[in-house]
Amino acid sequence: MQYTAIVALAATGWRRSVLDQLRVDGWCTFATAPAGWDRRFPWRWSRRRTLAEEHDWRARSRRRSHGWTTPPREAPKLRPAVLAALYRQLRKSLEDGKNEPGAADFYFGECEMRRHDQYGTFPAERALLTVYWALSGYGLRASRALAWLGTAMTISVMALMLWGLPADDPKPQTTGRQVEAGQGLTLTTDTPAPRNPAGALNNRITSERFEKSLRVVINSVVFRSSGQDLTTRGAYTEMASRLTEPVLLGFAVLAVRNRVKR
Repeated sequence: MQYTAIVALAATGWRRSVLDQLRVDGWCTFATAPAGWDRRFPWRWSRRRTLAEEHDWRARSRRRSHGWTTPPREAPKLRPAVLAALYRQLRKSLEDGKNEPGAADFYFGECEMRRHDQYGTFPAERALLTVYWALSGYGLRASRALAWLGTAMTISVMALMLWGLPADDPKPQTTGRQVEAGQGLTLTTDTPAPRNPAGALNNRITSERFEKSLRVVINSVVFRSSGQDLTTRGAYTEMASRLTEPVLLGFAVLAVRNRVKR
């Protein structure tokens, strides 16, 4: 796809009626995001196909120029909103051709331009896109979602080991009152409230407490209750785990699905 052809379509009013009707079949070369690592954030760019216009925009933008191709002087300056429209139409073209995995990079580029568009995208929407990008790369980076999932599970396990599990598993206690002969006997069985662990934190890190904590967290990922008695802090940790970790797992599944969908 030639740079001049895309710019010409973007400069005219044809992109809405032409780009989404293009058919991109077989082998077609697009520009790619910079490879390798950098000392500035983001330290590494996701490998994806891009438009030359995005290279131009990023090379002209401060704090985003490292690794992107510098545009020629005569190249027009396009705003992110225009680039988002270009990506959207090309994505639709590939999706109409049943090439949804191939359209994934264009969807990534569309979301990137919407996230950086300070004029046509509301701040709340940009913040939501930023969170979506950070957690899973717009639902296209399974490794990123799995890394966050592993981090969240590790934090949950440590919190449960240190503060969530009681000092001892509460045991049911049965109490009753001695009565005279011939009268009914009433017995009451009650389970005492879990006692918070005491002592040094390093003494709470044991294989037994780790196994119990891991079982609670793994069950939380799949929306199940482990039945383990927990302290008040542990109960809130489990609730947070059951709220966030299944979402991260869903992001990872969605990313894989978007890459293999036919």
